[in-house]
Formats: sequence, C-alpha cells, structure tokens
Amino acid sequence: MSSQVVTEGFTDEQKEYLQGFFAGLSARKFAPFVGTLPDGLITASSAPGLKNEAAAAGSSEQTVFGTPVSDLCEQEIWKLEQHGLDIWDKLLAHATENRFPDKADTFRFRYHGLFYVAPNQNSFMLRCRVPGGQLNGLQLRGLANIADDWGAGYADLTTRANIQIREIAPKHLVKVLLKLQELGMTSRGSGVDNVRNITATPTSGIDAFELIDSLPYAKALHYYILNNRDLYNLPRKFNIAFDGGGAISVVADTNDIGFLAVKVGENKPVPPGVYFRVQLAGITGHSQFAGDAGVLVRLEESVAVAAAMIRVFAENGDRTDRRKARLKYLIDKWGIPKFIEDVEKKLAFPLQRMPVTDCIPAHPPISHGHLGVYKQKQKGRNYIGVSVPVGRMRTRQMRRVADLADNYGTGELRLTVWQNLLVPNIPDAYVETVKRALLRVGLYHEATSIAGGVIACTGNTGCKFAATNTKGQAVELVKYLEKRVSLDRPINIHLTGCPHSCAQHYIGDIGLLGTQVSLGGEQSDGYHVFFGGTSGPHEVLAREVFHGIPFQELPALLERVLHRYLAKRTRNESFREFVSRYQVKELQEMFSGD
Repeated sequence: MSSQVVTEGFTDEQKEYLQGFFAGLSARKFAPFVGTLPDGLITASSAPGLKNEAAAAGSSEQTVFGTPVSDLCEQEIWKLEQHGLDIWDKLLAHATENRFPDKADTFRFRYHGLFYVAPNQNSFMLRCRVPGGQLNGLQLRGLANIADDWGAGYADLTTRANIQIREIAPKHLVKVLLKLQELGMTSRGSGVDNVRNITATPTSGIDAFELIDSLPYAKALHYYILNNRDLYNLPRKFNIAFDGGGAISVVADTNDIGFLAVKVGENKPVPPGVYFRVQLAGITGHSQFAGDAGVLVRLEESVAVAAAMIRVFAENGDRTDRRKARLKYLIDKWGIPKFIEDVEKKLAFPLQRMPVTDCIPAHPPISHGHLGVYKQKQKGRNYIGVSVPVGRMRTRQMRRVADLADNYGTGELRLTVWQNLLVPNIPDAYVETVKRALLRVGLYHEATSIAGGVIACTGNTGCKFAATNTKGQAVELVKYLEKRVSLDRPINIHLTGCPHSCAQHYIGDIGLLGTQVSLGGEQSDGYHVFFGGTSGPHEVLAREVFHGIPFQELPALLERVLHRYLAKRTRNESFREFVSRYQVKELQEMFSGD
C-alpha cells in the first residue's frame, strides 16, 4: 500500500496531523485506510479525489433521515436544535460562571465526555477515550494530576477499557478538556449517541496466542470517527470491539459490532490466512449476544466495513423511541441479510459470504488471564496483569504505576474490559522488583479467585440510574467471601446497579442486578441474583435464580452457594458448568436454607 497520504481538501494543520498520524502507523508496519469516493462509496484503498467527510453537513428542515421532525424523540430535537460538537462557547460560559447546564445542554455536554451526574453528585464526571485501551505513563500521570487538581483524587477504570474522573466542578470544565488535549488524549464523543471507546485485545502485539495485532485497527477507526462529523449524532450509543485472539477476552460478542480474528485454511473460497468474522447487535442488557453476520472481512477492509455499518445505522435506526434505538432493534426489524446488503451498497468492494464453520477460531482466552505475570512473544519480556479492586485507583497508585511502566518497561500501559490494567514489556530481571513495588501501593499482580473476578459499575454514589451502592458492596462481598470460601477455580461476580447493565451481570458466573427492596417497612439495597453466564465460544446468558434479596442477606447466600458448588460438583467442573446442569427451581432448592 502506498505510504503517500492523500490530504487534498484539508487545512495545512490537518495535513500536518494526518502525515504524522500515518507515519506513526507505518512504524507498526501497517496503516489501515478508509476513505470516501466522490460517488459516496467507502473504500479501503487510497486514491486521489477522496471526499472530505469531516465537513459539516446540512440537515433537512422537514425530516431527519426520513423521520418527520414532529415524530422525533426529545433528545433528537435537542440534536437538531444544536449539534453537540458546536457548544464550545457554552462550555466556556458555564466554566466562567461556575454554572451547571440545563437539561438539553446536559445532554450536549456529553458529546465532550462531560457528564453532569446530579443528584448523586452535584458535579461532573469526565469520560476519556483510550482507543484499544493503550496509553502511556505520561498520560496516566497527567490524568492523576487532573484528578488531584480538579477532581476528588481518584479515577475509575471502566468495562470499556477506559478511564473516568469524577467530582469536577463546572468552573474547571475547560481546564480539564485542555489538559486532556495536552496529554494527546480526547473525550470527544465518549457519551450519549456516539461511537463509544473502541476496544481491542489488551495483549495486542505482545501475545504469543494472538492471530493478529488488533490495536492498529481500533486506533485507525478511532481517528476516522473523530474526524468525520457524520459519525456523531447516531440514534443511540454504539460499541465496537476488535478481537485478535489471545489470552484476555475483550467480550466482543457484547458489542454492536465485533470483529473477531479467525484463520482460513486451504481449499476455501478465499486465500488462506487471517481474516475478521463480523458479529452484530450484541446488547446483553437486552438479553442478546452479538450474532454472526455470515461474512468474512479482509483485515485491511475492516475499518471501511465498520464505517459503512455505522452509517447504515445512523440513517435507518429509530429516532422516535430511545428504548428501541440500538442496532439490535434495526436488525430485529430488517434481519441481518438486509442489513449486510445495505452495508454493501456503501462499499467500493464486495463482502465475502462464508459459513463460520469453515473458519478456524482463535485460541480461547485464559480465565482470569488479565491477572498475573505472563511471557510475551518478545523474548525476555513479560506483561503483568494488575488487580484494581472494582476499578478504582487513587492518584498515588496511578503515579506509581506510571513510574513503573517508565522505569522498568517501555512506558506503555494497557487497560482491559475487566476494570484492571497491564504493565507490558517488563524484562525478566525486573519482574520481582515491579511486583514488590505494586504491593507497596496496595496493588496486586495476583488476586484470589474471588477478588480477581469482581466487576462493579459506578453505583448510586455517582449514577442516577443505579439502585444500589455497587462498588462499596462489591468490596464488602469480597472481604466476606475471602474469609469463608476457598476456591481452586476462578469465578466472576458482576454487580450492576440498574437494567442498563454497564457491568454486564448477564455474563457473570454470578450476576447481581441492583434493586430496592422492602426490609422492616423501609426501602433498602437489594439484588436480583443470576447464575451461569459467560461470553465467548460458550456464550450463555445468566438465569435469574433469586429475586429481590436484601444486601444484608446476600453475603451469607453467596457463601452457601459456593460451598454447595464445591461439595456437589464433578471433578474440575466450573461454576457455570455446574449450575447449567440444573433447572432454576432445583437451584433455588439446593441453595436455600441451611
């Protein structure tokens, strides 16, 4: 592929940026390309005369993608009145006056990753974008400074391999955004109806098991979206993951689009090699995994395919009812074949149909492979998976991890969808040194089979939708269970505070969905209890076994559940395999009482 970057139609500043960006990708030996031809078709090949999609497009006064304005939901009216990217003057005004936004601008501020989270916290939360979960020590140290100077001295690692900083006053909004840009980072489009942080296999490029390094694809799509205005203002949020295979799952089947690396052998309709399978419409909060789309995509065409799929969704998704606005509902209405046909109409190349059974899947991920010390494909190098309980890091910990990455690695860090991080590229001689340094700031390279699998959403201390204090109660559960239960196999416990399921309770061995229950005539935190979920090759949604259990009773219930699993399982049987052998009523009887 030509190394010449086509920059016709861009400003001098944009040209300089694009040349630098693609030069950086070339250093990785690969630069995924996507552009738009004059006839509107999306191409994966560079050519003269490409259309600049970064330009603002006019909106019809009568309809929005065919939907009459009178039928639009409230949020779509707000978008029509003022685009969320066009509010810099409002951000400046609110910061100058230390003022919180009204309802419509609260929505628009989220286009810049700024979430006004009242009434739970009368402040803002900043959500960054960390494409592929990759950042460096300088950036983590800078985020710690933001949290100390303008937040509350901590940051949260999220289930999209991202970082959030809370308790920011409106007077600091502009300073926060400018500091983020100085760090070479952005929060643009990280909230509401936009493509959220794009995830990739966290061990991309260093994993001996991987089929391909998926990070360049995630980053190429990230920058393409940032620079194409028409890929904002979607009907609803949109999640995309690139899974190159390897030790750590990126749970691609929970995304709107999942690109999964597979191998194709000899005597097939396509040349042998590595390709992406496409999965569509994952949304476990609505009880659905992504389904195979029946197509095989060449690696270098994946970003173009993603761009076409986003645009088909933008033009055809429901803008009248936000409860039915995710990609799942468009595909429920159309079916996958029609969706793929419409995607192909936007592409300058055909999509290859091929049964998934003709493909060789990637190596299955290692259970709890995000924790511990592992050899890299690079000789003499290791990555260390660091346990971050419920994803919350104090700024002292952030700075220490940044120092360790700089002093003993290559300065690089990786975030995972399991609310933890990796420190890669540690030479054999320094592994023990780094482990000891982590322990001194309260971080562990290993965790118990219970603590290592606990994931919790923000909870009602910072989210208006959450019914329960998920993070605080997750910590209580871990302390209680670790003293009373000894497991020899990893187990995942997911706590989510509302049906939005940000912590994906449906894919946990044990899933806990927050609710309010009546206890002694008063409302109290409680949970609906689910068992037996997982993502990946054996994907299955967890089943609800207990309804409305007060949190005060939950630790003892889970202790009883785990002890009876250990007593009744067959040899080497996982918790998921164990509960799958029983009907819900049988599980209720087994786990109830003494």
